[in-house]
Amino acid sequence: MFFVFYVTFSPSWNARISCVLRHPLGNPQRRLRRQNHKMGLLSILRKLKSTPDQEVRILLLGLDNGGKTTLLKQLASEDITHITPTQGFNIKSVQSQGFKLNVWDIGGQRKIRPYWRNYFENTDVLIYVIDSADRKRFEETGQELAELLDEEKLSGVPVLVFANKQDLLTAAPASEIAEGLNLHTIRDRVWQIQSCSALTGEGVQVGLDNILLLVKNYSIWTN
Repeated sequence: MFFVFYVTFSPSWNARISCVLRHPLGNPQRRLRRQNHKMGLLSILRKLKSTPDQEVRILLLGLDNGGKTTLLKQLASEDITHITPTQGFNIKSVQSQGFKLNVWDIGGQRKIRPYWRNYFENTDVLIYVIDSADRKRFEETGQELAELLDEEKLSGVPVLVFANKQDLLTAAPASEIAEGLNLHTIRDRVWQIQSCSALTGEGVQVGLDNILLLVKNYSIWTN
């Protein structure tokens, strides 16, 4: 008697969890074990739903002028009329679906990037923002992302890449960016790339839902 969990991810991040029970019919003891296994699965799911305001630490990184602060304000439903470059860092807490998301937005200027590593500790999710219309900096942003993925303190941390500024006609599609960054070669963590416009808000909520889905699935396997 055993059971198997299947977690299926689609490109749109509609994850599906199913439990396949393998048992011969007609055996009372096996039917009792089957009921116990079902109760075990229900206990896990109930635990996820009943945990109040589970905190998630999110690190928001990317090159300067990528739109990180605008995206953060969109997540917090704040006014985005006046945005200034982040010289240090911004922190905002967002409540969503029983989660408290503590988002750290760190400045992306070249002189600030060496200090990114000071914020790696206890990161649950890494969000990396790319200016999809600034093709001249694709190589630079790719190098920075590759270095982040090699950091020991970020080992295994799920990555969500926001292909931002899709409202601009010159923006590269997310598929092109994913290929240019060789995201398909990542094998040591879960990753997703999401088209978005921090200015209009399009795709931002989808990205937030992806984060929560990552955390929920991770909780199932670690509890």
